[in-house]
Amino acid sequence: MTHTAQLITGHPKALPTPSDILERLRAHKTLGGAPLAELEWVAARGEFRRYQPNDQLGRKGQQVDEMVILFTGGGGVYIDRGSGRRKVMQWQAGEVTGLLPFSRLTTSMGDAYLESETEALILRREQFPELIRECPTVLAMLVHTMLDRTRVFESTGWQDEKLVSLGRLAAGLSHELNNPASAAARSSKLLTNALAEAHAASHALGAAHLTDDQLDLVQSLRDQCLLPVTTGVFSVLDQSDREEEIASWLEHRGADAAVASALADSCVTRETLDELAESLPDTAFSAALRWIAAEFNARSLAVNIERATTRIHDLVSSVKRFTYMDRATVTEPIDIAQGLTDTVAVLAAKARAKSAAVTLEIPASLPSVAGYPAELNQVWSNLLENALDAVATSGQVTVSAEHSEGPRVVVIHVVDNGSGIPNEIKARIFDPFFTTKPIGEGSGLGLGISDRIVRRHGGQIEFDSRPGRTEFRVTLPTAKTGAPATASVGAS
Repeated sequence: MTHTAQLITGHPKALPTPSDILERLRAHKTLGGAPLAELEWVAARGEFRRYQPNDQLGRKGQQVDEMVILFTGGGGVYIDRGSGRRKVMQWQAGEVTGLLPFSRLTTSMGDAYLESETEALILRREQFPELIRECPTVLAMLVHTMLDRTRVFESTGWQDEKLVSLGRLAAGLSHELNNPASAAARSSKLLTNALAEAHAASHALGAAHLTDDQLDLVQSLRDQCLLPVTTGVFSVLDQSDREEEIASWLEHRGADAAVASALADSCVTRETLDELAESLPDTAFSAALRWIAAEFNARSLAVNIERATTRIHDLVSSVKRFTYMDRATVTEPIDIAQGLTDTVAVLAAKARAKSAAVTLEIPASLPSVAGYPAELNQVWSNLLENALDAVATSGQVTVSAEHSEGPRVVVIHVVDNGSGIPNEIKARIFDPFFTTKPIGEGSGLGLGISDRIVRRHGGQIEFDSRPGRTEFRVTLPTAKTGAPATASVGAS
């Protein structure tokens, strides 16, 4: 049966004739090079439509049944991936959008709007079998359009997921960096006064005119106080008792009890204090204690600054390795153990927020795999974040890895003791934009992108889930036998 192009009712303009539509198809940027007979088939069966600006072509989740051949105008698809609505696809005159032959698209992934007055020709899903038989050249053009659209969509999805993930990482990292940065700032402010006190105490000690033996004894006690504590960590109560005991001892000797707090934090013992008191006159004894306490305070503050800045350096190094932001996007041998360790480090704040325990069980002999380190780190981040979201407060997440010689693969396990994945959604968890999280908290891209990354690296991702235990397994070929990836996920 021959169909005639139709005009949507309500528009005042006249309906173009079949010959007008055919001429437009021959001038069409995408389909114009097809044989005349095929274009005649499309013109005869298409439905001509006109749209106004802001007309909606489709809603998110709505079934898609039509292919749209754009003659004039254009529009785009908008999606909210958790960071606000954003245009992820643009189409304009000379292009084809909507449902395409062989596409697995069933429902719209976003809201599609026309942005200007638009004229288009519509073919419906039920016409595709005949289109495939009668129009092989048009079909080939549409397949190329579908592949181009998939590459663009995957690229924007990967980039958006990276931005969302980095946003969450930045929020967690700000908390993670805040503690050592604040500690370093506090200690550096106190260090100025501590150095001044140490300088004044050294003058007082010099004025005591001690003998060489007495100075050696004071120096020995000072060195002992600066040694790290080896008797374990004192509780707050134990530390308070120790400080009171030293303060009472100092008062009994007539010495300044103000240094008791510093001496209690050090490794000084009652025996060494007794020895010093018996070897020095009272005035020299007070000066010696003041100098020892001042030196200990200054050294302790310097150590605190070193520890805090080292922690900041380690965190920044973990983030740099995690993102590979200073590396070119090329395949290279990947240290899986380092990547997993860095991922746990950058997500430590999220784990602490839920009081969740994250255990790493990585053998030292784990072989490397070939590929893109930043992309695989994105996989580990997605899996670990999902596991932390799944567990309750004080939950348990275990990240482990092993390798096999036959076949030569590395297997990474991420296991949590959360409530599990409901049976009714197991088949959909790798679908793009499917998420069970509240709006704004999940894009629904993480697992889908992770699956594509793993497959691009020659591996596979699987999962088993039941109440109380969910395990995701990533299997990757080792660097020696695995074929390296040919393009990154973000490539177009």
